[in-house]
Amino acid sequence: MISTEAGAKSYVAGLGDEAAIDRLSLLAADLAEENQSQNLVARATLATVWQRHIADSAQLLAHCPEQPAVWIDLGSGAGFPGLVIAALRPQIPVVLVESRKRRVDWLNRASTRMGLENCRVEGCRLEQVERFDAGVISARAFAPLDRLLSLSARFSTSTTCWVLPKGRSAEQEVQGLSRTGRAMFHVEQSLTDPEAGIVVGRGKWSETS
Repeated sequence: MISTEAGAKSYVAGLGDEAAIDRLSLLAADLAEENQSQNLVARATLATVWQRHIADSAQLLAHCPEQPAVWIDLGSGAGFPGLVIAALRPQIPVVLVESRKRRVDWLNRASTRMGLENCRVEGCRLEQVERFDAGVISARAFAPLDRLLSLSARFSTSTTCWVLPKGRSAEQEVQGLSRTGRAMFHVEQSLTDPEAGIVVGRGKWSETS
């Protein structure tokens, strides 16, 4: 379990090169500054930003294929996990979907400052994003699981990996799915919060699932 800032930084450093860590350090600094003008994350979490946000995002890589075609992050908000994934895996195209204008502006500024040429921000509702095959679908605090799956189903294929941090509600939300859904998804323990879970699954989701 990652329980300190030092432990979080060490964990993330093991997942990327020095350039990636420099990009994430820049993100942490810019986030603290931007948070003074818009509430991107809870102010109390800024003191533990590596544990609460950066390592919390980076741990999703352990549940995904090494080289997915495209990673789509729904409701990216402050940029977690999307910006972290893009920083650690510059060879993977990452699409951040966010409809709130001030957050879209932040995501564009942050990705430019971090030099993330592999990152694209879609500043609109998910329903308006042109369909493509997603290798990975992630979402952090985007919507209840059943609605999340319904909204993003058109991006999924038989090989799509889903990584959905759900906090304390993870197991309950999986159990609320149909029998097919319960067979497709399971819960993994978060490395950054002993009471949080990550809903993980693989495959294509449809309205009949």
